[in-house]
Amino acid sequence: MARRGAQLREHILRTAKAQFLESGFERTSMDAVAARAETSKRSLYAHFPSKDALFAGIVELSRELYLEQIGVPDEDIADPVDAVVRYCGRLLQVLLWTTSVQSLRMGIAEAERVPELAAGYYESVVEIPTARLAAYLEQRTGLAPEAADATARALVARTVYPEVMSCLLGVRPPLPRRPDPVTLADDVDLDRIRSCAVSLVPAGP
Repeated sequence: MARRGAQLREHILRTAKAQFLESGFERTSMDAVAARAETSKRSLYAHFPSKDALFAGIVELSRELYLEQIGVPDEDIADPVDAVVRYCGRLLQVLLWTTSVQSLRMGIAEAERVPELAAGYYESVVEIPTARLAAYLEQRTGLAPEAADATARALVARTVYPEVMSCLLGVRPPLPRRPDPVTLADDVDLDRIRSCAVSLVPAGP
C-alpha cells in the first residue's frame, strides 16, 4: 500500500537519515533520497522543499528518538544513587550506539554551516538529559534547584561525555547494537558511574 501524509514523511526522514549517514551531507542529493525512499521527487519536495529542510527534519527526528530512548530517572528505584547510575548509564549507552555517533559526527560537521541545527543536537544530548536529571535530584534528594543543576552537570560531565568524546574521536569503538536495558551492564561500566554518583548524590531528605 502506498504511503501518504505523515507516514510518507516519516519514511522519507528515516530513509534520508540513512543516506546522509552513509554518504554525508554534501554527497547526498535529493534525487538519491527520492530513489532510496521509492517516492517521486515531487512528493519529496512537497514535504521538504530543500535539502536543508530535509536535514532539519532529520535533526528533529533524531532528537525525538534520543529523548525517547533516554527517558527520565526511574522513580520506582528506591535508592537515588541507583536511579542516577541507571540513568547516566542509559544516556551513555544511547550516545555510544553506532547510529548516534554517526549522527553526532554529522551534526558537528555541519555546525558551521547550519549552527541552529547543530544546536538542536546539543540540546537533545546535553541540555535536556541534564535538566531531567537535575529535576529528579531536586525532587528526590531535596537539593535546591541551583545545587541540583550543578550536581547533574557534574555527573554527566564525569561519567558520560568523556566516553562519548573518545568515541567521536575514534579512540574507542562505538556500540554496534541498539541500546537495550537488558544489555546495559555489558555495554557500559556501571561501577565507574556508581563511584562518581556515590560521591556527588546526597542522601534523600
